[in-house]
Amino acid sequence: MNKLKLTTILIFFTILPFISIAQVPNLGKVAAFVLFSSNGPISNTGNSFITGNVGTNNGSSTAFGNVNGVMHDGDSVSAGASTDLLIAYNALNAAIPTFFPSSLMGNGLVFVPGVYSIPSAATLNLNLILDAQGDPNAVFIIQIGGPFSSSVGSKVRLVNGALACNVFWKIEGLVSLASNTSMVGTIIANNAAIEMNVGDTLEGRALSTTGAITISGVLIDKPIGCGSVLLTGPVAPTLGKSECYSLFSANGAISNIGVSNITGDVGSNNGAVSGFDPLTITGTLHLIPNVSTSNATADLLVTYTYLNTLRHDIELLYPAQFGHNLVLTPHTYLLNAATNFTDTLYLDAQGNTDAVFVLKVNGAFSTSTYAKVILINGAKAENVYWKIEGALNINDYSEFKGTIICNNAAQSNLTAGVKLDGRILINTGAIAVNAVNIVPAAVSPNCVSIRAPSASRV
Repeated sequence: MNKLKLTTILIFFTILPFISIAQVPNLGKVAAFVLFSSNGPISNTGNSFITGNVGTNNGSSTAFGNVNGVMHDGDSVSAGASTDLLIAYNALNAAIPTFFPSSLMGNGLVFVPGVYSIPSAATLNLNLILDAQGDPNAVFIIQIGGPFSSSVGSKVRLVNGALACNVFWKIEGLVSLASNTSMVGTIIANNAAIEMNVGDTLEGRALSTTGAITISGVLIDKPIGCGSVLLTGPVAPTLGKSECYSLFSANGAISNIGVSNITGDVGSNNGAVSGFDPLTITGTLHLIPNVSTSNATADLLVTYTYLNTLRHDIELLYPAQFGHNLVLTPHTYLLNAATNFTDTLYLDAQGNTDAVFVLKVNGAFSTSTYAKVILINGAKAENVYWKIEGALNINDYSEFKGTIICNNAAQSNLTAGVKLDGRILINTGAIAVNAVNIVPAAVSPNCVSIRAPSASRV
């Protein structure tokens, strides 16, 4: 080997130990949480929107409304999360820094991938830009040796392929985020509290080894990507012959007043069907029971049984406060009491157009006027299912999505101006509609009558 090559190799191996590439720490069980303290209470005021688990291993979580996640206080899950949080903290603390910015971050400053160290307290002002330089695996670790605060309206922005799941903040002191701060990444405060204020957003996690966490009117989403599981929701039920119906009761009357425009069959297997104008129905109007209604009854029972026995992932703990701009992701949800739906519900498929949502309501279900179900990020009405144990009341000018299956509903009502992208199928109970618009979420090619306007048929 010539002298030049040997010298080059020796120089390379001499400097190699000092080259530091930021690496993602193993979060373990704490990865499922968006708010967690190993030792300290967690509290909320105002209307906060949370996607991910919330909990503490020593303390309590208080004043949270419906959370799109599971609450874990002082249980085996929180114990495992506490252990894994300490491991993650130690990994971030041991990362060798390559950059040493000033304590005032932001003001348009750009960070490239790497480990950043600030030995003192630090402040975020205006915009801090994290630039992955086209590498979706780029990792950013920011080590702060004291408290961390932000000014009002500060933002951490991701550009050129940067992902929130690859951003980590290790902070040795109080984390205090002023109103309308926009943060990304997993924040770990060591032996200190975390405070988030009205209008703050975080795509990431707020975790404390020891300290209280307080939030007020914030939006927090668990980051996706970086190998995280793609949410698919449960396996969708098979509707069978009942799929061809937009309004169906296995045992109960169906009536209409006003001008209702309905795409899909309408019928009952045991009850009168009245008040419908065949000219405003694209489908078959089954005025008396027949083979179709009998088959739909049998298939509806199979569908109901499947949904009724389907195990839930997440329980929404406050059915009386359902809606209010709540965001849900593909899961099976339980609302274990009569449910009042006010304002807006967002169903977020997170880019998976095949994702399924199931909402199981153990009680009657009613909406406010102008209530809306809004589908985002690829969610489809054909993949949304509601199982309701009791009466259904969708009130004036509401916009609803999904197939609704009611059991033992004495009377279900859709009032003036309601738009339903889906269907209502009832085991036992009457249905009354008043000047509504119904289009089934999706239908089988076997539902031939739905594809063209039809006259009254039996």
